[in-house]
Amino acid sequence: MKNIRLNAKISVFFFLIVLNMGCEAFLDVNENPNAPISANLPLSAKLPAALVATVNEEVGPINQIGGFWGGYWGTNNEGANLFFDLKTYNGLDIRDQRDGIPIWENGYNNILYFRLIQEEAEAEGDLFYLGSSKIMQGWLFLRLVDFYNNIPFDEAGRGNEFLTPTYEPGEQVYQKAVDLISEGIQDVKSSTIIPSQNHGDVLFGGQKNLWAKFGNTVKLRALIRQSEKSDPNYIQSEIQIIQQEGSGFLQLGESADVNPGYLNTPGKLNPFWVSYYRDAQGAFTSNHQHIRPTTYLISQYEALNDPRLQKLYMDVNGHYRGVLFGNPDAGNPAYARINTSAFRGPAENGGSPTGILHSFNQSSMLLSDSESLFLQAEAVLRGWISGDLSGLLQEAIASSLDYMKVNTAEKSTYLLQEAARFEGTDNKLEYLILQKWLSLNSISSIEAWNDHRRLGLPGFPATISSGVEGRPLRLMYPETERGTNYDQVLAQGSDFTLRDKVWWMP
Repeated sequence: MKNIRLNAKISVFFFLIVLNMGCEAFLDVNENPNAPISANLPLSAKLPAALVATVNEEVGPINQIGGFWGGYWGTNNEGANLFFDLKTYNGLDIRDQRDGIPIWENGYNNILYFRLIQEEAEAEGDLFYLGSSKIMQGWLFLRLVDFYNNIPFDEAGRGNEFLTPTYEPGEQVYQKAVDLISEGIQDVKSSTIIPSQNHGDVLFGGQKNLWAKFGNTVKLRALIRQSEKSDPNYIQSEIQIIQQEGSGFLQLGESADVNPGYLNTPGKLNPFWVSYYRDAQGAFTSNHQHIRPTTYLISQYEALNDPRLQKLYMDVNGHYRGVLFGNPDAGNPAYARINTSAFRGPAENGGSPTGILHSFNQSSMLLSDSESLFLQAEAVLRGWISGDLSGLLQEAIASSLDYMKVNTAEKSTYLLQEAARFEGTDNKLEYLILQKWLSLNSISSIEAWNDHRRLGLPGFPATISSGVEGRPLRLMYPETERGTNYDQVLAQGSDFTLRDKVWWMP
C-alpha cells in the first residue's frame, strides 16, 4: 500500500494531464499542459480523467476475470496457452507483482484520484464534484471488497498520511461505502451544477437526477449482493433510506456509460473494441482470434431459441460452436479457431452494429439499465420493494435485446415466449438470474461471477483443466501489498488460496 500511496500521489496530476491531452473531444482546458501542477487542472478536467480510468478498469481486467470465471469465455486450441492463470485458478500468479492482474493497485489508485477531487471540491465548496467523487469512491470500495474481502477504508486514499493503512472487515467497509454513496447523492442534489456548463461529466452530462439514481442503484446492488448473509433489518433500513431519498433507480434508457470522445486512432479507440475486436488499422486482435464462447453458454442461448446468439457470434457452417473452459481437449479439431464461433462485429454484419460490438467509439459500460432493472426485479421478488415483477423483467430483457441489436419482430417473439416461461416456472429467482446472465454476457461479466458466488446460479461448469479442483471465491492480496503492508495482510489470516469466502457469501 505504501508504494501505491507514494507513487500515485506523485504521479496523479501527470496522469490526469496526459489523459486530458489525449481527450480533447470532451475537455476544454486552456491552461498550459506542460506544467503539471494542481492549479492547471480544474475539477472539470480531473473528474473525466478519473471516470475514464475507472471504466477502463471495468471493461478491461475486471470484465476479463468475469468473462472466464463467470462462465462466458474459453479459448480455442490456438489460444490454449493464453490466460492460463485464469483458466487454472492460479491465484499466486494472478497476484504477482510483475505479471499479475492489478485489481488492487488500480482500484486504490482510482480511489486516490477521486479522494483528491473530493478534497479540492471541499476546499472550493463545490458540491457536485464533492458528491460525484464520494459516489465513485463508494463504487470502488465495494468492488475491492468483492475481490478481497477485508481492506483498508478509513485510512485509504490519504496520500502519505497512512503508509500502512489498517484493514477493516469487509462487512464494515460495505456499510461505510454505502453511507459514503448516500452522502454523495445528497451533495450532488444540493449542488448548483447545470448540464450545459463545462463540467467534464462524461458519465451523466451533469444531470444530477441520474447521479442520484446511479448512486441508489449501486447501493441496491450492494444490498442484493448480501441477500444471503446480511441482517434483514439492515437491508430494510437501507431500502427505506433509498425510498425516502426519492430519486429511485436507473430506468430503461438510463445506462451509466462513459464516452470521452473515442477516435479511430491508436490509443484513443473504445478499450473493449481495441482489445477484443480490431485495432485502429482494422486488423483483428489476438483476443478476437482466440477467445470463444463456452459450449455451456451457447447451449443456454440455443435452449431458449434466443435471438441474441446470432447477434453475438459468428456461425460455423450454420452452427454455433463453443469451447470447453480449461482446454482439456486442445488437440480436438472441433475446438480449433476455424471451427469455433468468434465474436461478431460490424465487419461481419454488413457494416451494421451487432451484439456487443457496435463501433470504435461506442460508450464504455459502467452499469447498464438492463442490470439495474434486473436488480430491481430481484428486490421485488424478495419483497424488499414494491413493483411489477413481470414488467421489470420484460424491460430488463428488452433492454438487452435492444443493446444487442435484435430486430423488432424477433424481440417481440422472444419476450412473449419468456413471459410465458417466467409465469410457468416454480423457481423465479433461478429464471431471473439466468436471464440476467445472458444479458450481461461480456458487458459486465464480473456480475456473473458475483451472482454465482452468492447463489450458485447459473450452473455453468468450473474449469476442467487438468488437476484443478473447486472454484475461485476471491483474489489473494497482491505482492505489491504484501511487500509494503505485510503485517496487515498477515492479520487477515491465510492468504495462499482462492477458496476463502468474501463476507457476503453463504
